[in-house]
Parts: sequence; C-alpha cells; structure tokens
Amino acid sequence: MYHYNDFDAAFVHERVAQFRAQVNRRIDGSLTEDEFRPLRLMNGLYLQLHAYMLRVAVPYGTLNPAQMRQLAYIADRWDKGYGHFTTRQNIQYNWPKLADVPDILDALADVGMHAIQTSGNTIRNVTADHFAGAAADEIADPRPVAELLRQWSTDHPEFQFLPRKFKIAITGSPNDRAVTRAHDIGLRMVLNDAGEPGFEVIVGGGLGRTPMIGKVIRDFLPQADLLPYVEAVVSVWNLLGRRDNKYKARVKITVHEHGIEEISRLVEDRFAELRPAFTGVDQDLLAEIEQHFQPPAFVTKPTGGYEAARAANPAFRSWTDTNLAQHKAEGYAIVSVSIKAHGQTPGDATSDQMRALADLAEVFGHGELRISHEQNVILPHVHKSDLPEVYARLRDAGLATANIGLASDIIACPGMDYCALATARSIPIAQEIATRFDELKLEHEVGPLKIKISGCINACGHHHVGHIGILGLDRAGVENYQITLGGDGTEDAAIGTKTGPGFSADEIVPAIERIVRAYVSLRESPEETFLQAFRRVGMTPFKSALYEAEEKADAA
Repeated sequence: MYHYNDFDAAFVHERVAQFRAQVNRRIDGSLTEDEFRPLRLMNGLYLQLHAYMLRVAVPYGTLNPAQMRQLAYIADRWDKGYGHFTTRQNIQYNWPKLADVPDILDALADVGMHAIQTSGNTIRNVTADHFAGAAADEIADPRPVAELLRQWSTDHPEFQFLPRKFKIAITGSPNDRAVTRAHDIGLRMVLNDAGEPGFEVIVGGGLGRTPMIGKVIRDFLPQADLLPYVEAVVSVWNLLGRRDNKYKARVKITVHEHGIEEISRLVEDRFAELRPAFTGVDQDLLAEIEQHFQPPAFVTKPTGGYEAARAANPAFRSWTDTNLAQHKAEGYAIVSVSIKAHGQTPGDATSDQMRALADLAEVFGHGELRISHEQNVILPHVHKSDLPEVYARLRDAGLATANIGLASDIIACPGMDYCALATARSIPIAQEIATRFDELKLEHEVGPLKIKISGCINACGHHHVGHIGILGLDRAGVENYQITLGGDGTEDAAIGTKTGPGFSADEIVPAIERIVRAYVSLRESPEETFLQAFRRVGMTPFKSALYEAEEKADAA
C-alpha cells in the first residue's frame, strides 16, 4: 500500500496547523459559524444533530494495522469508543469536541491519514473494489490508479469550488464490486483486442433524489490517457454544471440536460487541449506509485487443517461458506469480516474490535485491511491454514457473524439518530430486520439478498441499488418507509422500482418478511437468487404478497 513521502507528510501536517488556527478563531469568536463552515468542510468536519462529526478518508478503502490501531486510539481518546464505517469506505466519528479536532487530525497525520476532501464541493475520496489486489477475477490491481487520482485531485486549484461534490469509483475486475455505475465517474478496467489494459469510462451516475445509472462515454481509454481524460470530464462539468440549484448541480443532471453525445464532444475537445500538457510525468508518477502495491510474499502451506476444521465445526463451515471469497493465489482466501452482528448498528466497530482486526492483519493478513462500501472490513490475504485461528479470534471479538451478502448484512446510513438531513430512522429498522431474520433462521435458506436503507432522499444507504431498498421519509410528522425492488449495484446496475404506498415503522419489518417469503415461494430452485426471480416474474406477485396480505390482516 502507499506510504507517505516527505512532501505528503509535510503537506498534511501543514493543513492541520492551518485548521488549528481556524478552530481557535472560531472558539474565540473571531469567526462566525457561517464563516467557519467552508473551512471545516474542507477538513471533513460536519455539524450534525447532536455534535460535530469528523469524516476520515480511507483512500480506496486500504489500511495497515498501525492505521487501524490509531483509529481505535482516536475513538477512545476523543470519541465514545467506536467509529462508523461508511459506504464511501471512510470512517466517521460522531462525538468529537471542536477543540479536539486539530489533535485528532495530527494523530491521523502521524500514520499517513487525513480528512481532506471528505466533504465540500470538491473531488471526494476515491473508492475502489474492496477485493482489489486479491480477487481471482481481477485484470489488474486498480489501487495505483486510484492513488494517482487521489494525488492529482487533492487541492487541485481548479476543482476546489465545484458546482457540487464529485465522486469517482474504480474497479479492476469485470465483476463490479465498486458500484461504478452509480458514481459521477466510474472506471472499469477492460482489455482491448490486443490484450492491453485500459478503462471503460462511465459518466453521470448517482443516487440521491434523482437516481441515474451512468452512461458509457468511452468504451476503451488507454491507461496513459486516464488522468487528462478525467480532468477533461471534471473541467467540462465545472463550466456547465448548474450553480443556481444545488439539487440540479450534479454531473448526472448536466449529462441528462445536454445529452451524452454533446458531453462526449465537449470532453473530447477539452481532452485534446489537455493531453499535450501531460508529458508523461503522470505515468512516471504512476510507475513510482505501483512499487508501493507489489503483491505480498505469498507462502505455500498445506490446507488440510482448514478442511478438517470445516468438517468438524458446523459454525466454522457456515462462516467459510458466506464470508470467504476466491483469492488469486493458491491456498489463500479473502475474508470479509461482518460488522453487522444481528441487532447491532451496521458499520459500527468498537475500538477493541479495531485493535483485534489490526492484530489479525498483522499476524495472518500480510499487514493489509480494507473497508468495503458495504460497511464491512476485509482481510484480503489470509492463508486457508490460518482460517480456523482467524475465525476463533473473530468470534472472541464479536466479529464472526456468518452473514456476508445475506439478509442481515444490511447497508444503512446513520439516519435520524445522528444526521441533520435525515427524515427517518435507519439504524433501528436495520437492527429489527436483522434480528427478525435471525429469529426465523431463514437467511441462509434465502441466500444472497442485499437490503439497503436510507434515512432520507440523499440515499447515503444506496437504497436505490438494493435488491430490496428502503427509503425513510417524513409523512406529516410520521416516519414512513417506501420500498423499492430489483435494484442492482453490479456491472448490470439498475435502479429499483417502487412497490407502492409506504409503511409505518411498525409495519416495515413484517412487509420485508412478506417480500422474502414471496420470493422463496416463487423461485424455481434454491439456486435462483432474489434478483433473478424478480427479473423473471416482475413486480406483480411481490406487490400482491406485500399489499393483499396487509389488507387481509387489517380486515381480520
């Protein structure tokens, strides 16, 4: 993974010193809150319902053990002993005191971390496939390119006051685990006819109040052209993007209003102007960055103990069935650690759990951890012979829930428990759904099912691309939950379809149960997933199960 050089370290510490002076001026009254707001947002600091919230960048989701331990230290020293992993592969602290924030940022800088551009109208944290560098289906590790994009975009003078925030996601695999089609720019690594790697470039995706699937603007872009081409896209939008209405300022609206053909023409013209200025220094920098991402020294060991443990321990076998993914190296597995124990807050990890994960990565995981956009933690490189011990330690830390990709592995935003923008609660609904399916002992029979919950139309919980999406709204002062079905965040991305009228907080869990039971009765075989069944039969039988059953219950 990337390690700061002297310039990086000096830059980040200087930013902390600048912000420390700004915080001091806010505390002594020299700055009003309105004057302070753009300064704090440039450093990842929000003012939420009850307190400030600090959003810390985890670029492309990659951490080392020292960084994870520092996050645990910060949680204990300046917060309430936990942090919240987000769909942007970041971590948020919900209770810092304003006077302490510069000290937190200094502590982050000490381990090569920061909160720069985790908020504000700028290019946000670049996200990536959480299996990057480990996945068996990968063309190449996309993280060096993600790091190049991070360095290029950080404090880029042209892009600090964009019409709105701008998000980039990248994957090196044909199987999209980075939700690239729901980003302002999505980059999918592909091979041309000569077998050379490049990128399919997708523009204008996004969720929120106007969800849209991105459109392909280039089928194949050579890797050497990537940086000037991305700069051309952002530059064109920076000029065209609307600043009269923040709800229509995102690039998805610009693409919709002007059309992909016109946007493509403008981008290609701007790219032709920019390309000569990129004299190859970006590729020299990329080659230097790539040296930081060399594969670990994989070892060869027998895996018989792993197979024996699977045969002897049903709980371990269940965990390996759900929480492991295929690794590119023989004898290894990718471990997804669920931060979604039944009934717990999705994405919340205690400081003790963070330290346990750091220890596991150091001892068994070649010193690497990843944060996924699904709010879980990944140990990307674990030898199968070590998995019984890894599982035992995860169990002791309360992190061995065998539910990755299942009904209780729910993505949920903080909702009205924390967020000033939320119109309904998300966390209690996620907890109730997970607890209910644990009581039913049904989720393993159901199989892969992505439930995603947002507490407002900003869609931080990605509900639009959930197989089952739940949107919390305010209806005359009462929480009401709207359901969508058939969303998909993969390479076959789709926006979910509304089922009809929403449900109260008391009704939403039984409604989700009716949908799932309808699927079980409709599927042609246990191998047919919820999404496959929905695409085969359509909305009608699910609506019947959802609303006719409710009417019968009301009549009774």
